[in-house]
Amino acid sequence: MKTVSFTDFRSQASTLFDAVERGETLVVLRHGKPVAEIHPVAAGGPRTPSWRKPGLRLAAKGAALAAAILEERAHENVP
Repeated sequence: MKTVSFTDFRSQASTLFDAVERGETLVVLRHGKPVAEIHPVAAGGPRTPSWRKPGLRLAAKGAALAAAILEERAHENVP
């Protein structure tokens, strides 16, 4: 793992990304504190970002939530 300052990263980005392509992990520091870790993409190609994956479908036994809310509203005495 290689550590580099943010200033050095900006000036040597192309060279540093070449090292990442060869399998090296890079930690970028700002004011002496790690702010980013750059590593090669895992084998198998690019992964689908989590925000592009389909959401979970939740199911519960019993009345549907919308139906329960409507039924409760029907029984309320709200003008």
